[in-house]
Amino acid sequence: MNILVFSTSVKEKRQVNKVTTLLTKIPAIAQWNFDLEDCDNILRIEADNLSPRYIERLLIGAGINCRELEY
Repeated sequence: MNILVFSTSVKEKRQVNKVTTLLTKIPAIAQWNFDLEDCDNILRIEADNLSPRYIERLLIGAGINCRELEY
């Protein structure tokens, strides 16, 4: 299981709901969460065999800025 960490532009519950719709359709994701208290509005994803670029493209396509963070 890998953990992917992203900085996002998600700031509101409405945006989290939009992401929920996208991420729940991906079977490789075991779990995910947002830390909206963090200045980078962190999205953490625990998944097997999932490309960070795929998540970035998915969210950017939905109008949400997203970039992987190195940790």
